[in-house]
Amino acid sequence: MSDPTDSREGDPALLTLGWRRLADGLAALLTLLAVGWALSFQRKIGLDIYPQQFFAAMLALTLALAYLTLPRVRGTARSSVPWYDAALALLSLITVGFVAVRYPDLVLMIFSRPAELWIPSIMIVFLTLEALRRASGWALVIIILCFLLYALFGDQFPGRLQGRAQNWQLLASYMAVDSNGILGLPMSVATTIVVAFILFGVLLGITGGTTFFTDAAMIGMGRFRGGSMKIAVLASGLFGSISGSAVANVVGTGVVTIPMIKKDGYPAHKAGAIEAVASTGGQLMPPVMGAAAFLMAEFLAVPYTSIVLAALVPAILYYVALFIQADLEAAKLGIRAVPKDQIPSRRKVLGGLHFALAFAVLIYLLFWQRYQPERAALWAALVLILTALVLGYGGVRPRLGAVVAAFSKTGHAVVEILLISAASGFVIGVLNITGLSFNLTYLLVQVGGSSLIALLALSAIVCIILGMGLPTLGVYVLLAALVAPALIQLGVEPIAAHLYVLYFGMMSMITPPIALAAFAAASIARAPAMATGWSAMRFGWLAYVIPVLFVFSPTLLLIGAPLDIGVAIVTAVMGVWLVSAALAGYFRGPLSPLTRGLFAMAGLMSLVPADAFTGAVYSDFIGVALGAGLMLRDGLKQRREVTT
Repeated sequence: MSDPTDSREGDPALLTLGWRRLADGLAALLTLLAVGWALSFQRKIGLDIYPQQFFAAMLALTLALAYLTLPRVRGTARSSVPWYDAALALLSLITVGFVAVRYPDLVLMIFSRPAELWIPSIMIVFLTLEALRRASGWALVIIILCFLLYALFGDQFPGRLQGRAQNWQLLASYMAVDSNGILGLPMSVATTIVVAFILFGVLLGITGGTTFFTDAAMIGMGRFRGGSMKIAVLASGLFGSISGSAVANVVGTGVVTIPMIKKDGYPAHKAGAIEAVASTGGQLMPPVMGAAAFLMAEFLAVPYTSIVLAALVPAILYYVALFIQADLEAAKLGIRAVPKDQIPSRRKVLGGLHFALAFAVLIYLLFWQRYQPERAALWAALVLILTALVLGYGGVRPRLGAVVAAFSKTGHAVVEILLISAASGFVIGVLNITGLSFNLTYLLVQVGGSSLIALLALSAIVCIILGMGLPTLGVYVLLAALVAPALIQLGVEPIAAHLYVLYFGMMSMITPPIALAAFAAASIARAPAMATGWSAMRFGWLAYVIPVLFVFSPTLLLIGAPLDIGVAIVTAVMGVWLVSAALAGYFRGPLSPLTRGLFAMAGLMSLVPADAFTGAVYSDFIGVALGAGLMLRDGLKQRREVTT
């Protein structure tokens, strides 16, 4: 696997001028098509086409762009495009373009399998898998190949895993043309919503918005002990909520925050770990949630705002736990605040408050005006451009040329996520055409023995294993199709089931042996990879616990009576504080092993919502009372030691 910090791979700036202009033109066209579709421009000009024709056009541009910019051997750089990659780019435009133009006729021929359909379909399958391999490596490609082999030879599998074997011509045609294949739901979300939000994020970086939020985090947290660690948590959370990748988030913010944390005196592996956990959490933090929220809304057929509201409290608790641990680590290691000369002036940061206006517009349009997410993102992007061009930040205004270049930059940035979305269609297609979805759900429930606890444990293991080495959107699509239905069948709230698999799938990013986000952070911190991974698991402990809690008590998802929700949130914060202190081995001072155990026990009891099971209200009360007593005792003990 290539070093995730290696910026040379797939960098169009390294190409010669002619190839670079061609790649930039295709990338800009990709973004403009997505913007036009989101604004229903095709209807305004009287163009009546199937959505799948638009998806196919976007896939054609994506594949061509991938072959022009991504080298055959990952991690290498090149200044020119080899003849075979130019041929593959041209073949992509021709074959997928053919499907885009002829789609209304071709979709009716799937089961008759004419040569004019299955020949280009096989080419599209090959072109998509090869482009995916170049973009994200072998892991997802191997998983998809296993699914395709199952579709071809499903009748050879024993027991409940036995499926309907498919003719290879029919399978290729179904994958390339049917709305349950490559041109299905994941592509629908990625080509509209995801592109719009990535464009918003790119514009935020070009206009100085990313710098503004980092500076604001410095002013807000820099004057407290362990300020550098808290800055990393806040900045990475903000950036991660609009980023499509935990690893990209680590690389994007970690190059600034990790050296700052190390400079303050934190061990290198802890510096990398806190950045990895904060960056991964960005994929769980509304409003964007690494694009998974939009797909979740489509799967569940609920408004996007329902997903955001349900995910809000668990995500906030996740970052509360991180902040508390950062504070306690700083106290234990004697780390002070960030030096005043490194904190930007308030006057400078106040001059960037106009960036917050774009987010206010985004939230207003999403929650009050009920705009489609992609339209809300585009309006927010327009506000961002106008205010930045007029007001700037730190005395610098973006050049108009840089704003225009954001369209090509966005096109390059979305290549991987569009390829993953297209590839996700293979999984969904195989599940539908073979009946594997029903069989797997039945098998999971059967193995779990109809016990929800056993099924939750089994599902968590499956989620972490399947998530290893896969990007955010690919993780969620796999798990939503394979694991979530089994949980729902045993009575779990659908939204809780989907958030459960999303949480455990994302935890694969910081869970050894394949913890991509943690390893990327370790490479920046120059720390041992496994030590960084184990520390990341400790810092991110809540994400392994809270999904189980909201499965048993949806009050943490803001489902239930207001009083019950309020009590659950307050006791959960208390529990987070207690368990974090136990893991750090420090509260007002160092904790003995026995006291750490008591803190952990009280914290876990406090975390359990009062309605999680019969009698939980008593364990909740005991946990809060015991925790409060332990906190008071430790505080008095430290005060006595200071006075003596």
